[in-house]
Amino acid sequence: MGHQVIIFDFSVIRGLWETRVKKSKERQRKEKERLEQSALEKIKQEWNLILECRKKGIPQSKYLKNGFVDINEKNLDIHGKNPQLKKSHALSDGANKEQNKFIFQLSGEQWTELPDSLKEQAYLKEWHVYNTLIQTIPAYLALFQDLRVLELSKNQINHLPVEIGCLKNLKVLNVSFNNLKSVPPELGDCENLEKLDLSGNMEITELPFELSNLKQLTFVDVSANKFHSIPICVLRMSNLQWLDISSNSLKDLPEDIDRLDELQTLLLQKNKLTYLPRALVNMPKLSLLVVSGDDLVEIPTAICESTTGLKFVSLKDSPVETIVCEDTEEIIENEREHEQVEKEFMKAYLEDLRERDIQSPPHLHHAAAALKIKSKEYQCTCGKPPLGKKYSPPCCVKRGTEKRCKDNQPPTHPTNLLSTSQATLREGNSHTNVED
Repeated sequence: MGHQVIIFDFSVIRGLWETRVKKSKERQRKEKERLEQSALEKIKQEWNLILECRKKGIPQSKYLKNGFVDINEKNLDIHGKNPQLKKSHALSDGANKEQNKFIFQLSGEQWTELPDSLKEQAYLKEWHVYNTLIQTIPAYLALFQDLRVLELSKNQINHLPVEIGCLKNLKVLNVSFNNLKSVPPELGDCENLEKLDLSGNMEITELPFELSNLKQLTFVDVSANKFHSIPICVLRMSNLQWLDISSNSLKDLPEDIDRLDELQTLLLQKNKLTYLPRALVNMPKLSLLVVSGDDLVEIPTAICESTTGLKFVSLKDSPVETIVCEDTEEIIENEREHEQVEKEFMKAYLEDLRERDIQSPPHLHHAAAALKIKSKEYQCTCGKPPLGKKYSPPCCVKRGTEKRCKDNQPPTHPTNLLSTSQATLREGNSHTNVED
């Protein structure tokens, strides 16, 4: 007996699939409409417009109305049609062509090493190499004695040559988001260096002491690495104005951090800090301090009550779904991409703060005062903080309106410290919530 072949009506099957395809396209269309109308899409459009306006030099007053971003594209069109701007651009093009003779630029994943012809261009003043697969920088780097800027971000560089110490005129070194695990001590010979960016390498744990010689440094970014403390050499950089050591493994800050008396911006978010030292109050030029408030237990009240115009920003980390990856390299790459996005956001946020030129939020002072009053209400005379929100510690004995410590502990001065577990500060347009 042969095989039986069952023949279906193919028109019916086609009709079923066409119906399914139609329903699927309808769901995709509705999902696209929902995303376009969502707040996330609007925020994305606003950020894109702000970045575009900044690139074209459009003043903030042109695209902000009552504090909100006007996403009308006519701002960009009007700016592009301005004849005076076109004339100024034409004049600058000639100067740019002359200047570009001294600038070397290279990008693209097709590059795995620098071209051999580069060694013959020792007159160059700037290198801009990014988004390549280059892993090593050749020793002939020492030939470029006029080099001022060395931008090597987002490559695969795993070490810097010792010859980098020969670049006596180097002012900017950016090797962010590479695969560096250490920095050569010879870098300390670049005494004219003003900006050092080592962020996003993920594996750097220490800086050589020889970098203490870099007295002209004003900007240091070592974020997204594995530092357990602020390097000693950084504390000896007397002209340092900007220090970003966020996304590391800091557990505390050195008590002599106030020796950085020129420091203006200190970024400490995404570390493991539980308290801030009082020495921060002794830094007269510190104008911006950013921390993660989730693990902080103690903050000197003088920071919140500062009269020097200090902007104190406490960030709250939101839980993010963990992606399980078996490949270690894939995990590191995902972390690196995440750090790049976060740095772009923080950069835009800090630029916005500067543009608005706001003073330290007045509600922060009120919140600090309220916190101090509430913490004193339930703390013991020995200075131990309250338990939870409204309970005195076990050693506190209260009779009528009088309180004493049954353990006979000597009194301390708790007014110098604030317990961040007592309150949540939310920066809004007109109010601050303080939880009792």
